[in-house]
Amino acid sequence: MEANPPAIPGFYADPNLVIFDNRYYLYPTTDGSEGWASKSFKVFSSTDLLDWTDHGVILDLPRDTTWATGHAWAPAVARRDGRYFLYYTANQSIGVAVGTSAMGPFTDSGRPLIGPDEYPGMAIDPSVFEDEDGTFYLYWGNTVAHGVPLNEDMVSFDRDRVVSFEPPGFREAASVHRRRGTYYLTWSENDTREEDYRVRYATSTGPFGPWTDHGVLLAKRPQRGILATGHHSIVQIPGADEWLIAYHRFAIPDGNGYRREVVIDRLVHRADSRLEPVEPAPAQLVLQLPAS
Repeated sequence: MEANPPAIPGFYADPNLVIFDNRYYLYPTTDGSEGWASKSFKVFSSTDLLDWTDHGVILDLPRDTTWATGHAWAPAVARRDGRYFLYYTANQSIGVAVGTSAMGPFTDSGRPLIGPDEYPGMAIDPSVFEDEDGTFYLYWGNTVAHGVPLNEDMVSFDRDRVVSFEPPGFREAASVHRRRGTYYLTWSENDTREEDYRVRYATSTGPFGPWTDHGVLLAKRPQRGILATGHHSIVQIPGADEWLIAYHRFAIPDGNGYRREVVIDRLVHRADSRLEPVEPAPAQLVLQLPAS
């Protein structure tokens, strides 16, 4: 069995896959430079996961911010009240920019939302989760995970409400989703430069745990050339119990920790609230969204 091809051509990583108005939007880290030296973010969109439109740069750090100069990583986008919020890593801090379209442009807030030394571990890899009651939560961290409810303005939060936790093997890329009353925490363990970079998961009855670890969700398939499967995002198809997981792996062939590519596969929830281990498909996934 061969490896499925990447969703979009080229070197990209840390994909945030979301759905707005019956269209997929993919916000990745631009990869391919040693030392992860990207300085801007792009967005791609599709209605079927097969044919993607490149909408170009939506935020350029040296041009569009006053505080960030490089290491543009791990974007995450949420929508609230008609505005779009882009959370991102830069200079080992987390910033936020605001736009009126999923395709940008985004206007930076003018300062880091989270500075490099405010909490244990590095301030990298933001993700956003909207709960069923409309509360938005921000998660981030490296070696230690942190989470907090966002204020209604989506660009601030109460520092006294930050919760920190250390899931087994936690390295980075903490992400939360909810299905039928169960909260799922997923994260990457090991190092993105290692072929054993992979995704692990745990469950809880609340957005901050306590978490019950269930082991590895997504791992390498070396016999198929699939290595270093990590830094993911999870999205539900609107109106259906169908779920997708986007992640990166070493580019095939000859990839490494900064020559990575984005892949999208199905994520299956079992009746007992556990997750089926993700088996990379042999072909590129095609899933048409209904017309609005």
